[in-house]
Amino acid sequence: MRIRMEDGIRDMRAVWLEDGVVRMIDQRELPHRIVVADFTDHRDVAAAIRDMTTRGAPSIGAAAAYGMCLAALAGDGLAEAAETIKSARPTANDLFYAVDHMLDRLSAGEDPVAAADGYAQGIVDRCTAIGEHGGTLVKDGMKVMTHCNAGALATVDVGTALAPMRQAWADGRRFFVYVSETRPRLQGMQLTAWELNQEGIDHAIIPDGASAHYMRDGVDLVITGADRIAANGDFANKIGTYDKAIAAKHLGIPFYVAAPLSTFDFTTEDGAGIEIEQRSEQEMTEIYGQRIAPIGSPALNPAFDVTPYELVTGYITEKGILTHDRIHEVMD
Repeated sequence: MRIRMEDGIRDMRAVWLEDGVVRMIDQRELPHRIVVADFTDHRDVAAAIRDMTTRGAPSIGAAAAYGMCLAALAGDGLAEAAETIKSARPTANDLFYAVDHMLDRLSAGEDPVAAADGYAQGIVDRCTAIGEHGGTLVKDGMKVMTHCNAGALATVDVGTALAPMRQAWADGRRFFVYVSETRPRLQGMQLTAWELNQEGIDHAIIPDGASAHYMRDGVDLVITGADRIAANGDFANKIGTYDKAIAAKHLGIPFYVAAPLSTFDFTTEDGAGIEIEQRSEQEMTEIYGQRIAPIGSPALNPAFDVTPYELVTGYITEKGILTHDRIHEVMD
């Protein structure tokens, strides 16, 4: 991704390996400052996934692959390392996919660094293809809506939901993006808006609760990412996605999900089988350590919701744009 620094524009990935050290942009510090966190132990990588130093399903997968690489280089038990990393977060399929991918590659004798770098590069290549396929949906003059962050930060580079927008912008089409704030962690406000600023793409941040209001007033297209897509096309994404899908269906607005193959989970029959991560009350009740909710009031904080396939117009993958009845073709 292009990052505007004081000394000029730099190209940087969300997570990478450098001289035996896993490095990642600390997404908790954005948009106010750019901090790169370094890790030399797979257990610390797992903790970074858990505390959302890095986040977004494909970036989580890349971090997991690099964590397994560190375990292999250190001579740690790979089975134990795999269990530790897989336990970091329960919903994103890419986490489990990446660990199993690395176990297969390492058991076949592949060099750990080459295996992990190859996995990360594969994500970037798939996201580039997603941009090429999905970019055709974004027309000149459109108003587009997205939710949470499914850009380069969430996917090592390029993005899933933002990839079609990047491609369309690079092709010269001009459009406007509504960016929902995405409470309680504000990934839309703090991350997606930051990425769009880096690219110079026209946009505005809106409250989550204003999504239907702006849809009714003329949104042409909704594109989100996904953390897990079940065999029937139901998908889990950041909490608040289901609301947008319902409003889009009611208003006749096309609703697309952008995701690489690693996000599809054909072992899970439908959305009912997707485990939804429950995060801490403090994410909702406190801001910068100051309590904003009444003392004694409990808070429920699901990180994701599940949107049924009936509300999805299509899935933008590296193999093309598919309807729910054709998603099994991605594995052929």
